[in-house]
Amino acid sequence: MPYTAQHLAQTPSRADIEHLPGTTLLEFGTPWCGHCQGAQPLIAQALQQHSDVAHVKVEDGKGQPLGRSYSVRLWPTLVVLQHGQEVARLVRPANAASITQALQSAAPATSRDA
Repeated sequence: MPYTAQHLAQTPSRADIEHLPGTTLLEFGTPWCGHCQGAQPLIAQALQQHSDVAHVKVEDGKGQPLGRSYSVRLWPTLVVLQHGQEVARLVRPANAASITQALQSAAPATSRDA
């Protein structure tokens, strides 16, 4: 699944997220956040190398239950999930390589060893 430029119109529940198959990059942020805007090219670049990774972009804010359930404090926060379970987390990533490395940590051992 390619990079998603727009935030979801409706925020999924934590249960919805925990039932996602495969690898997912869950991104928390806002459209007006400068750090979030600066990270977009880095996220897009990293996801180009991982076409099998779903990108779920969630608009976060005070009192948003999904963000609070993941203890999001700063934007953007990227949570890498494998079958709905957190395996890596990045807060305000500085480069695409760090995102790529986090995505690779979610890959099944057989694909990493190949």
